[in-house]
Amino acid sequence: MRGEIYSAALTGLNAEIEYVDGTRTALETAHWFEPIPGDEAMLARCSGLTLDIGSGPGRLTAELARRGVPALGVDITPQAVRLTRGAGGVALLGDVFDDLPWSGRWSSALLADGNIGIGGHPHALLRRVRQLLRPGGEALVEVEGPTTVSRVDRVRLRRPGRVGDWFGWAVVSVNDITRLARASGFTSVEQWFEHGRWFAGLR
Repeated sequence: MRGEIYSAALTGLNAEIEYVDGTRTALETAHWFEPIPGDEAMLARCSGLTLDIGSGPGRLTAELARRGVPALGVDITPQAVRLTRGAGGVALLGDVFDDLPWSGRWSSALLADGNIGIGGHPHALLRRVRQLLRPGGEALVEVEGPTTVSRVDRVRLRRPGRVGDWFGWAVVSVNDITRLARASGFTSVEQWFEHGRWFAGLR
């Protein structure tokens, strides 16, 4: 059901994120289709084989392809994969924890747009990303600002007539990314702020 609702949102239908306390926010997928100020902070660091994790409609994957950078998007939603391919990118239907091609050989891995939250276990996710990267490879992670408290929320997606199952989604503050990265096998962490967004490069 979650994938069905997310797919519907990618086609322009209204959908919401609901939290266990009853709070609801709009699932604003429209802004993932076009370049967002700050994207260049990640894209410019990708010069080799790049994995875009949770690639959604593929704006980053497709842009890398236009630049001649070999990139693969991976997403659990068929609609997202179709949109990425339609935009000129290469995409694979699957989960980051599945067997993925070129494991241990990726130069860069992108976790943009809050995708550090995938699965609700950022430590496990970063350990997986570290396995996928080649020695010296870099994970480029978008995180929240220093005033945000790191946490794991229980959320579900909903739209008129449809309600998904509850699942965990993590929020990671820039204050905590160094600790998480080092606990996940990364030894070097660089942080920066650009166009209102916080990023970290993990090696």
